[in-house]
Amino acid sequence: MADEAILIGPANPSESYLDFDKIIGAAKQTNSDAIHPGYGFLSENPKFAQALEAEGVAFVGPPVKAIEAMGDKITSKKIAQEAGVSTVPGYMGLIEDADEAVKISNEIGYPVMIKASAGGGGKGMRIAWNDEEAREGFQSSKNEAASSFGDDRIFIEKFVTQPRHIEIQVLADAHGNCVYLNERECSIQRRNQKVVEEAPSPFLDEATRKAMGEQSVALAQAVGYTSAGTVEFIVDGDRNFYFLEMNTRLQVEHPVTELITGVDLVEQMIRVANGEPLSITQDDVKINGWAIENRLYAEDPYRNFLPSIGRLTRYRPPAEGELGAGIVRNDTGVYEGGEISMYYDPMIAKLCTWAPTRAEAIEVMRNALDSFEVEGIGHNLPFLSAVMDHERFTSGNMTTAFIAEEYPEGFEGVELGDADLRRIAAATAAMNRVAEIRRARISGRLDNHERHVGESWNVALQGQSYDVTIAADRDGSTVRFEDGAELRVSGDWTPGDQLATMDVDGSPLVLKVGKISGGFRIRSRGADLKVHVRTPRQAELARLMPEKMPPDTSKMLLCPMPGLIVKVDVEVGQEVQEGQALCTVEAMKMENILRAERKGVVSKINAAAGDNLAVDDVIMEFE
Repeated sequence: MADEAILIGPANPSESYLDFDKIIGAAKQTNSDAIHPGYGFLSENPKFAQALEAEGVAFVGPPVKAIEAMGDKITSKKIAQEAGVSTVPGYMGLIEDADEAVKISNEIGYPVMIKASAGGGGKGMRIAWNDEEAREGFQSSKNEAASSFGDDRIFIEKFVTQPRHIEIQVLADAHGNCVYLNERECSIQRRNQKVVEEAPSPFLDEATRKAMGEQSVALAQAVGYTSAGTVEFIVDGDRNFYFLEMNTRLQVEHPVTELITGVDLVEQMIRVANGEPLSITQDDVKINGWAIENRLYAEDPYRNFLPSIGRLTRYRPPAEGELGAGIVRNDTGVYEGGEISMYYDPMIAKLCTWAPTRAEAIEVMRNALDSFEVEGIGHNLPFLSAVMDHERFTSGNMTTAFIAEEYPEGFEGVELGDADLRRIAAATAAMNRVAEIRRARISGRLDNHERHVGESWNVALQGQSYDVTIAADRDGSTVRFEDGAELRVSGDWTPGDQLATMDVDGSPLVLKVGKISGGFRIRSRGADLKVHVRTPRQAELARLMPEKMPPDTSKMLLCPMPGLIVKVDVEVGQEVQEGQALCTVEAMKMENILRAERKGVVSKINAAAGDNLAVDDVIMEFE
């Protein structure tokens, strides 16, 4: 969408996006008088903001002092306390040793969180429920913080139970004006990375929202903040809220705030950087409807969310704009035929929906996810669909532990209920009839007499089998099940279409369609189904066929993702124990250690350090 693009260097971020000179050079080359730093890379780097100031280029963000003050967890918490912001009970001073850590933990009261001051991304963080865990956690956090951040300062605070992650969006100008634009709930997260966000929160009441908003404004004003920023809180089951940190940049999830307030945050950031006063007051800020954002990641949910790289052989997001009772917005930077590389964050799109109510926004999101076509890489669309249908999410009864609690063994796909299976069975039976007419015409078996195509069929999917009869007319088909139930199906699907937008008994049903022998591969609502549509005689014979067993790979170590072998830790003939490191694979700048699942002896090694492997390549074999 930009008018100009400037090459800033190779893919490695240290040689391009993190290089001050390259970014400033691009600004000068285009005679730009301001730089918006986006979400990551240099967006919270005070030295970059200083470098821009020295060059006379405006930084579209807060002042350097605000970035520095909020960038350190200990400093920011002290400032928050002084500004009257509710903070988690804890000890903010330097902790000398494990004995002092235990003493402080007892004073605060277990459970406690032991955290690195310079921490981020979940590193240098431990929860302790007793003295022994406090002693061990202090030392582990200290070591991890030193190696990850070069800063081993540790603090301890109360661990909040039934925690929800709720953040307040603030907007301030250089003329002393500051407003809060309500809240976003970001409790659905994995490994401290947000996956689903929504605005407003289904949990807050108006009094809590007002208190959190006013305290966030007080904090922003205490550090002389200007531009858009986010004050993050942890909220317990009784709506007690505690300050976590302030993000001095635009958040990835800012669209949900824009959708419910009508305020364009990026525009406001640019206006503030230009010295303009805010054009809105707190009284102008309303909540209109409900918005939800789902982060589409290049991560394979069936392989414990391991990063996935490769070419996008198909990338077709749902149409933006009105969809049913709501609105669809998709913020993305990838395209069909483009490559997802190992150099950057795996997020490839932010799919947002808005509707007058939360239930309607969820329903619009379900249909938008179903119609989002992504092929060529592993991605989390099925998982997002599963979350949108999960009772704990739809009821709003969620905490930051939602994914860990509901998917402790990882995501293994979705088992659809009978009502959903019947809807898909009816739709695919009608689709199969259209395909049969096409096949009959091509082969010469049919001369515009559609009655030659049979009416009785068997639809088998997800272990279920439905005998159906189809009565077709100009407007669609009535599919009758063996028990007498009928479903009316209509749609304009034609053979070869990879997306079917159907109507089943007045409700939309969106299916991703692939061809398999004797039926379809159907993906819908997080389920990936093989649907076989057969004549009664074919179904009878199919029941007699032996089931093909998958190959035995129990004695092989397969590469779980496309990546680079960094090192191999074992050799042929070596006996390995359960849990022992076998090799390290790097993808998307994350190192993944592959470990032995059981005791065994290495019989063959097929890869060496420096090799690039594809998914399921055999790295080594065992006796």
